[in-house]
Amino acid sequence: MDSTIKKKQSNILIVDDHPFIIQGYKNAITRYKPEEFEFVITQANDCEKAYNIITDGSIDHFDIAFLDISMPSYEEKNIFSGEDLAKLLLEYMPNCKIILLTMFSELLKIKTIIKTINPDGLVIKNDLTFDELLFAFDTVIKNKKYYSESVLKMISQAEADTIEIDPLDKQILFHLSKGTKLNDMNQYIPLTLAAIKQRKINLKELLSVEQGSDADLVREAKNKGLLF
Repeated sequence: MDSTIKKKQSNILIVDDHPFIIQGYKNAITRYKPEEFEFVITQANDCEKAYNIITDGSIDHFDIAFLDISMPSYEEKNIFSGEDLAKLLLEYMPNCKIILLTMFSELLKIKTIIKTINPDGLVIKNDLTFDELLFAFDTVIKNKKYYSESVLKMISQAEADTIEIDPLDKQILFHLSKGTKLNDMNQYIPLTLAAIKQRKINLKELLSVEQGSDADLVREAKNKGLLF
């Protein structure tokens, strides 16, 4: 190949709270068609750093973003996970291709991610190998969707009724999981205390733990993929 051919620059964002995983992604990406691409990689290890990067108007838009679902949250901006970061990216950089990576393997959770985010790639981390990551990257960079093997198996299943909750319910569950007292929640959630209490009752009914404790509600929400 003519060495004078200009390489295509591609801007990549990697968000994961495990440094060795970030390094693994970088190793794979930099080995992808080095004669054609020059990759500029930006990384973050929590939701706050990622938020600041994504909303920084001076930064070039990203072409592809690798986002871990489970991340240290940024409560001040209501960013609780990689899903929230994906929604933020879609707002600020709508042309960025998003690859979500998760340890979750519960059907409801996977279906919810696909419905709300519709990512270009969705990978269960247990499926992930070096070759698998390169294949996923190759597929997405060619404007095709990539779902890992476990994801494909799960979405082919027809059972499990979808349970949906709105962002306010999600915040209530999050604060319950962090031990926030119910009477203090209206400091963080734009609802009256009465509305928050009613929503908690509704959540218990929805998840069939009417007589259970808050800990039971949180545990069942995690089992159903509504909280992580």
